[in-house]
Amino acid sequence: MTTRDLVLAALFAAIIVALGLLPPIMLGFIPVPITAQSMGVMLAGVILGARRGTVAVLLVLLLAAIGLPVLSGGRGGLAVFAAPTTGYLIGWAFAAFTTGFIAERVVRPSQTSLTQTLGFFVAAVAGGVVVLYAFGITYLAFITGIGMNKAFIGSMAFIPGDVVKAVVAALAGRAVLAGYPLLPARA
Repeated sequence: MTTRDLVLAALFAAIIVALGLLPPIMLGFIPVPITAQSMGVMLAGVILGARRGTVAVLLVLLLAAIGLPVLSGGRGGLAVFAAPTTGYLIGWAFAAFTTGFIAERVVRPSQTSLTQTLGFFVAAVAGGVVVLYAFGITYLAFITGIGMNKAFIGSMAFIPGDVVKAVVAALAGRAVLAGYPLLPARA
C-alpha cells in the first residue's frame, strides 16, 4: 500500500468513527441497534474499493479493540467483541471488501451516471446488506440461542434503513467518481 492508500483508509476510518457519534437506536425486540456506521462501511467500499475500504474498517475495529470509544454509543474495548453484535462488527470487513470488489468490477468511468449509480447501489446492497447480515444474523442466532429464524425475522426491521444507506452510499460514490475518482479500475 502506498502512503496515499493509507491516508485514504485513515480518512474513511475517521468517517466511520464520526458516523458512530450519532446515537444508536435500540428496537427492543432484538439486541442489535440501528447505527449509521454501516453506511460508513458501504461508503468505504464504493469509494475506496475492496482493499483500501477493508483496511479502513479494520483500522476502526483495531481502535475499538484497544479500547477507544469509536463505535456507536461510545463503545470500545474487547467487550464489544463478546456482545450479540459481534457478528456485525466482523462482517464489516467482509462487507467493505465485497462492496469494493463489486464496485471495482461493475462501475466504469465510461458509463452513464445512472448506470454508475445503479452499479454502486448493487455493490452497497450486496456487501453492506447481504454479506453483513449473513455474518450478523448467524452470530446473533448462535450466541443468543434464539435460532436462525427469529434472528433473521428480527433483522428484517433493519432492511428499509439499510436500503436508504445504500442509496446514500451509491450517490456519494457516483459524486466522488465524477469529481475525484478514487475507485481502482479493474477488468
